[in-house]
Amino acid sequence: GQMEGSLKPVEEEGGEGEAASKKSSSGLLSFFKGLTMGKVISQESMAPVLDRMREHLITKNVAVEIADKLCESVAAKLDGKVIGTFSGIQATVRASMAESLVQILSPKCNIDVLRNVAESREQGRPYVITFCGVNGVGKSTNLAKVAFWLLENGFKVLIAACDTFRSGAVEQLRTHVRHLGSLQGDQTPPRVMLYERGYGKDAAAIAMDAIAYARQQAYDAVLVDTAGRMQNNEPLMRALAKLIRENRPDLVLFVGEALVGNEAVDQLSRFNQALVDYSNEQDLRAIDGIVLTKFDTIDDKVGAAISMTYTTGQPIVFVGTGQRYVDLKSLNVQAVVTALFK
Repeated sequence: GQMEGSLKPVEEEGGEGEAASKKSSSGLLSFFKGLTMGKVISQESMAPVLDRMREHLITKNVAVEIADKLCESVAAKLDGKVIGTFSGIQATVRASMAESLVQILSPKCNIDVLRNVAESREQGRPYVITFCGVNGVGKSTNLAKVAFWLLENGFKVLIAACDTFRSGAVEQLRTHVRHLGSLQGDQTPPRVMLYERGYGKDAAAIAMDAIAYARQQAYDAVLVDTAGRMQNNEPLMRALAKLIRENRPDLVLFVGEALVGNEAVDQLSRFNQALVDYSNEQDLRAIDGIVLTKFDTIDDKVGAAISMTYTTGQPIVFVGTGQRYVDLKSLNVQAVVTALFK
């Protein structure tokens, strides 16, 4: 039961406390040393400081538009104030950044997976999550981590092998299911199971059969693995849109890396747009949330993470931080703020 309940947030690198507070004086907050204590802070006196802050954020891969927003929020909090000490200024800057980031990172709708799965179970139907994204980002591995987390929370999980494209994809899932099963003590009927129909078949039809099977066998969640595809591959994007349209999953998750620069944001936006383009007018369906993978250290990738959510309005539901099943976390706004201040 090491993963019972809500996921733990990603920790910032380096412990809290003394070392961290010493460090902050050399990072972003040191720019504010130039403001005179005890005098009224004006737009003019802040301008050079905010320019440096903006550059600092952009070097952390924060999108320009967001960097501007964060600077504006800090300016609004400091303008016209008289703050007697440097630590007072630091605290104000931190608080206004945190407040703005909470607004950016807080999803428009709260995705509480454990609660939603439990509600579905009460309604007598499985909760369906579809995982999609480009190749090589760790889709199957992170799907298996989500399965492990659900199993640890007492749910029965069916994994649907709908990547009927890449050779080895089904075997990879089978290996995960075997490991997960042995960690659960191999019960009968199994609490985790793979539903597969081999390769070259219609993925949408396999997903539909898997969901029907899950309902019949009282599985609480169906995790649908799909083939990795590039957003510009029209036949594959149409196939994914079809799978989503015909099976109406409860949650469509985009699995991607927090790539440096705008690459991650571009990929996600284009992927999302392709799904919208190929879905029905009356039933538009796109990505609901993001799984960020290879997020072992929060420092240099944090800007990309914020930018992804800001650009699409989609929350980061899970963060993959390593190779083990327990390496699944949630994104903590405070950790993000700390990383930006370094």
